[in-house]
Amino acid sequence: PETLEITRARVKKNSSEANLIVKAIQKNDFLSRLDDEQTAMMVDLLAVSNFKPGSHVIKEGSEGDSMYIVAGGQLQVTQAGRDLRTLTTGDVFGELAILYNCKRTATVTDSAKTAVRLWCMERQTYRTIITNKSKKRREQLMGFLKMSQTLKDLNNVQLSKIIDSMEEVKYQDKDVIVREGAEANTFYIILKGEVLVTKNVNGHQKQIRRMGKGEHFGEQALIREVLRTATCTADGPVTCFTIDKEVFEETIPVEHLELFDDSKVLQEARAPAKSSKQFCLSTSPSSTLRFKDLVPVLYQEGRYQGDPVTLGVGGFGRVELMTTVNHGMYYAMKRVSKKHIVAKRQEEHMLFEKKILKAIQCDFIVRLHATFKDTRYVYMIMEFCGGGEIWTKLKEVGRFDEPMAVFCAACVVEAFAYLHKKSIMYRDLKPENLMLDAKGYVKLVDFGFAKEMVRAEKTYSFVGTPEYMAPEIIKNQGHDFAVDFWSLGILIFELLAGSPPFSSSEPQKIYAKILDGVLKYPPYLSEASKSIISKLCRPRPGQRLGNTKNGIKDVRHHRWFSSINWHKLRMSQLDAPTVRLIRKGPCYINFDRFPVDHTKVEEEFSGWDQDF
Repeated sequence: PETLEITRARVKKNSSEANLIVKAIQKNDFLSRLDDEQTAMMVDLLAVSNFKPGSHVIKEGSEGDSMYIVAGGQLQVTQAGRDLRTLTTGDVFGELAILYNCKRTATVTDSAKTAVRLWCMERQTYRTIITNKSKKRREQLMGFLKMSQTLKDLNNVQLSKIIDSMEEVKYQDKDVIVREGAEANTFYIILKGEVLVTKNVNGHQKQIRRMGKGEHFGEQALIREVLRTATCTADGPVTCFTIDKEVFEETIPVEHLELFDDSKVLQEARAPAKSSKQFCLSTSPSSTLRFKDLVPVLYQEGRYQGDPVTLGVGGFGRVELMTTVNHGMYYAMKRVSKKHIVAKRQEEHMLFEKKILKAIQCDFIVRLHATFKDTRYVYMIMEFCGGGEIWTKLKEVGRFDEPMAVFCAACVVEAFAYLHKKSIMYRDLKPENLMLDAKGYVKLVDFGFAKEMVRAEKTYSFVGTPEYMAPEIIKNQGHDFAVDFWSLGILIFELLAGSPPFSSSEPQKIYAKILDGVLKYPPYLSEASKSIISKLCRPRPGQRLGNTKNGIKDVRHHRWFSSINWHKLRMSQLDAPTVRLIRKGPCYINFDRFPVDHTKVEEEFSGWDQDF
C-alpha cells in the first residue's frame, strides 16, 4: 500500500519524548557529533508523522529527503525482499537523506498491527540548523580575529580565508599549550575554557593573567621568528582554534600585515616635532579601506528622513556616519575644511592629530582607520562609537550616580596612562570629547589639542576649554602633563554634579574663579568624591594627585576607585554601568540630529596636506 502521511506538524515535546530523541541522537554515529545547541534545535524542530499499519515509510530506490526516529511502534527493514532488521522505539533511520539527495537503499514498512508514530526531519530544516550555527560561529571568529593587533587590518575576505585554514584543537586540564622559551609557530584563539599564562621568575612559575573565550595568544609567531615569552596552560578542558605559521603564510601574503610593533610607535612619538615635514612620517598602514567604498548612512525616519546622518558639528567641520557597501562596518567620518584649517593656522595640529591617532593602539582611545583628502576637505575615518557622547547622556539624566562616574573616570585614567607613557598630553578633557562604545566603555576622541612633551619640559601655549583649564595655563606659567590631572578632577565634579565647578557665561569670569580656586561641593557628594577632586584640583601642579612621585598609580589607588578592578577594566571584562544610558534602535539613535549641510567650501591648494 501507498505511504499515508497523515500529519507533519511541529509538535511540542514533553520531557520523556525529548529524552528519547536526545538518546537516539547520541547513539547515532553521525548525529552524535552535533553540539548541545544543535541537538536542542533538532528536538524542537522534529515533526511528527503517523503511518497506518502495513504502509511503506520509505521505498528502496526512491529519492528521499527525510530522516526518522521511531517514537512508537515497530518497523521492518527489507532489502530486495529480504528481511534485514526490526526497528523499535528510539531507533534512527534514513539519516543520510538529510545530508544530500540520495536513493534509499532499503524499504521500511510499518510491520505492527498498530499505527506507527515517527519523528521526522527534512533536509532543508536540518541544513538550516547546521548553517545558522556555523554562520554565527564564523561571525564570532571574525570578531575574535579583529581583536588581534597583527590581523586587525586585514579585510574580511582575508580573515575569512584564515578562518578556513584554522583548526580546532582540544586540551585536557593542565596540558601545556605553549612553553616559555620554545620556538613559536602557532597562533591560538580560545573557544572554550580558560588558559593560565605564567612566566618563570627566579625558578618559579608566576601567574601573569588568565585568558578566556575569545582571547588569543601567539600572534607574533605568524609574522616573525620569536620564542614564546610565557607559558600557557589549560585550566580545565580547553578548546582552541589554531593556525600554524606555514599554513598562515600560504593563506595570506605577509606584506598585507601591518607588522605592529610598539617600539616603532614609541620612536616616532619621541622624534622631536620640528618641521611639519617631520610630522608627516606617516605611520598609516596601507589600509584596506578605500574612500570610494564608503557610503553615508541615511536617517530612516523623522524630519530628516533620507538625509545623511550627522553625528556632530564643530567649528572645523562635521562628523558623519558612514558604512561600507560590502561588510556593513560603521565608521565616523570627520570632514574638515582645508581652507578653514589654513585660515586658523591649524595645519600642524591636524597633521599631528593624524600622526598621534595612527600610532595609538589603546582601547580607551578612538581608533583612526584611514585618512583621505580632496581639494576641499581632509577626511579622518574613525571608529564609530555607537553609544553617543557622555555630554548628551549627562544632559539627559542631569547627573551620574557614583558608580557610573567612577567607571567613566577610570576609562579616562587608562587613556591618560597610555598617552602619558607615550609622552603625549591630551589637554582637552570634557564630556563632549568622551564617547561610549556599544558596550558602554568610554573612549577619548578629538586630539586637536594634544601635544608631545619631553619629560621635565614645559610648554606655554594657551589651549583648552575654559571650564577645564588648569591655573598654570591661565597664568601662563608653563604647563605639562599635570594639566590632564586637573581636568580629570573637573570632569569627576561635572559627572557627579551635572555642571563644572567653575562656570559663567563669560570666559574671563571662569578664569577668575579658577584662580581663586574655591571648590563648592554639592551636599550629596561623598567624602571620597570630595577627596579625589580636591587632590586632583590642587592649584600647584607639583602637588596634584597623579603628578607626584608615584605618578598615575596614586590616582588608581585612591579610595574613590576602590571598586575598580583595573586589570579587568583593561581587558574589557567589567560590566559597564553606562550601558543603561544607551538607547536601542537605529545605529544613530544615541546622537542628536543635525540637518544636512549644503554649503560648498572653497578649494585650497597650498599643499600643507600632501602627507595626509
